[in-house]
Amino acid sequence: MPRETSRCIVRGSTCRQHDNIHPGGANVRLGVIGLGRIGQFHARALHAHPEVTSLVLADTNGDRALTFAASLGATVSKTVDDLLGDVDAVVIASPTDTHAELILQTVDRNVPTFCEKPVALDLPSTRRVIERVRACDAVVQIGFQRRFDAGYCAAREAVTSGALGRIYNMRIAGHDPSPPDESYLPGSGGIFRDLHIHDFDIIRWVLGQDVVEVYAQGAVLVDEMFARHDDVDTVAATLRMSGGTLGVLTGGRHNALGYDIRLELFGSKDSIAVGWDARTPLHSVEPGMPPAPQNPWPFFLDRFDPAYRRELATFIDVVAGRTTNPCSVMDAEQSLLVALACERSYREHRPVTVSEIAAAAP
Repeated sequence: MPRETSRCIVRGSTCRQHDNIHPGGANVRLGVIGLGRIGQFHARALHAHPEVTSLVLADTNGDRALTFAASLGATVSKTVDDLLGDVDAVVIASPTDTHAELILQTVDRNVPTFCEKPVALDLPSTRRVIERVRACDAVVQIGFQRRFDAGYCAAREAVTSGALGRIYNMRIAGHDPSPPDESYLPGSGGIFRDLHIHDFDIIRWVLGQDVVEVYAQGAVLVDEMFARHDDVDTVAATLRMSGGTLGVLTGGRHNALGYDIRLELFGSKDSIAVGWDARTPLHSVEPGMPPAPQNPWPFFLDRFDPAYRRELATFIDVVAGRTTNPCSVMDAEQSLLVALACERSYREHRPVTVSEIAAAAP
């Protein structure tokens, strides 16, 4: 039986709460908006899920949508509005600068939504979405897939169980194997909002602490195209957490050996690492150690394939009413605040508190 429908009015529009939730599970008709690399990955994963009975796809490139839909036996909607009228839930994998408006549209249509990070690249737009989602008590899950990775889950358990004792320090590495195409840069939001926002989310989630202050540096060492877009390709930052833990983050757009994503925690009882395995693109020069890995992780979809699938399966559980939302729009705001603090710190050459960023935006 469908849940009772309630209503709320936000800026003159009517939002119906929860009447698209499928209690106990059943057959779910899912829409996917945006069929780039990550959108196609999500569509294939959803196509394989036993509770997804059909897919409806939409993309600004109509030919791409039709070709890809044919490979899955899916259907194509010409407009987002048509798609939302034909599905039980939706996955947004379109370019970042479209996320906020699409979320507002799905909330107004009462369609449970999964959206890739971030909600938006600026705080006013993010907060506008949060206001609408809260007012309507809408279902919007944000895509931070590392929360579903086995290593990060084990690290979180080690922290919460007390196995590490007090966490003194952390090291965060986020290094892409190669730079993106230059056409990607104008809408990316820059390295802190694009690449490292995942790091800012996962350290909050693993440690159970918020970032309170940052001091960031940046440089263009890989490709001058980043300078043309007022961006950098290599960064380092120190982070101070609300529980006292101190951290160092390094990152960049080029790592010769492959995709290198790691988190190291140093506690009073133990020290652990996430992302350290036979495929980690790093090798020791100490005598007797093995050479560099022969099959390092080539990119994020390879490294986090299982995590992405668990994340989407959890979204189906949310839609079915079997679990609560594991990653809200409010979580996305907290990660964006840290990214903006790092950006201001880099540009102004000074430490910046996250509270300063939070208070400055309307």
